[in-house]
Amino acid sequence: MGLTELLDVVFRWAHLIAGIMWIGNSMLFNWLDRNLEKGASLPRLSQGKIFMVHSGAFYDVEKKLLEPGEMPATLHWFKWQNFATWATGISLMVVVYYLNGAAFLVDPSVRALTPTVAIAISVGALVVAWLVYDLVWRLLGARMPALAAALSFAALCGAAWGFSQLFSGRAAYIEIGVLIGTVMTGNVWMVIVPSQRELMAATKEGRDQDPSFSIRAKQRSIHNNYLTYPLLFIMLSNHFPSAYGHQLNWLILCVVMLGGAGVRHFMNVRYLGAGAELPRARWLLPAAVAAAVGIGGLVGLTRVSATRVQASGPVGFARAQEIIVKRCASCHAAVPTDDVFKVAPNNVVFDSAAQIQAMAPRILERAVKTSTMPFVNKTQMTEAERAELGAWIAAGARLE
Repeated sequence: MGLTELLDVVFRWAHLIAGIMWIGNSMLFNWLDRNLEKGASLPRLSQGKIFMVHSGAFYDVEKKLLEPGEMPATLHWFKWQNFATWATGISLMVVVYYLNGAAFLVDPSVRALTPTVAIAISVGALVVAWLVYDLVWRLLGARMPALAAALSFAALCGAAWGFSQLFSGRAAYIEIGVLIGTVMTGNVWMVIVPSQRELMAATKEGRDQDPSFSIRAKQRSIHNNYLTYPLLFIMLSNHFPSAYGHQLNWLILCVVMLGGAGVRHFMNVRYLGAGAELPRARWLLPAAVAAAVGIGGLVGLTRVSATRVQASGPVGFARAQEIIVKRCASCHAAVPTDDVFKVAPNNVVFDSAAQIQAMAPRILERAVKTSTMPFVNKTQMTEAERAELGAWIAAGARLE
């Protein structure tokens, strides 16, 4: 195992663990906030209590502000899970997309960017995204949250379209994922944590706590909650070339993100507090509709076919093998000659006729339908060659 692959494994594993911890905390605290029981018998600064049972005992949890000077000796923070998730995600971005000459980031058939320019755009976009998002919500968040939300989603879709015009389809999706993760991390460290520090400082100094800090922190926490489902899809998107490799990949992503956030919304509003819920039909049906929007967009849009070159006549195996040896075998061989892939990706090898025939359905999907192979088309497979491979497979992928 080479250094790059080792770093990929370590950072990916750590990213997954940290992400589970962060998302789990986010979901739990959001659920707690929506199920707190608020009664007249509670103290002045109490925002509600809740009883839970877990691991063989009962938990009595109360959310409240503190009286001036009432700072407890031990206070637990939930912030490092977020930092670990973001830091390992950025590390993965560097290892997978920035190293090796930005081979996974740049697709010459999309835009012939130099590695330096591509990486600069990728990094700069993350900074600009946070600044724009934060400015929109500081200016409009309190007075016109619906407008701020609409502008934010429109900007996100605009970024998805822009990245699809600059980077490989796979990289465009991951760039949006890192952008969302950076915004969520900015919310934690630029808004939520400073608000909590101010509440702690006021308590220590004997001042009344300013509730506006709590309101602002909660608003950004809810944003992170809504962004979770779209981000999780993006984390898995590398497995779906029919989505990221499609000519409408940016639109597919926007529809899926909208559906995922919609599902999260109706799961949130189902809770009325004090253990009460909306009638099932009033939240489950809209959530199902939101899910149908996302899934329907994923299925429907990926079926939109681009106008393709057609093979001029029947294609035999000899011609199909010639194309595969020329365009694919540098990576997909027992001993690859490619400068990036030293082991055949996914253990797919085209050294023999039988191996090629066995992988015909996959060749059809990746090289013909979605054009996601060869990888970022680094061997420059032509549309005519893709059409010839499709014709050979359509005729039965015979070896004679």
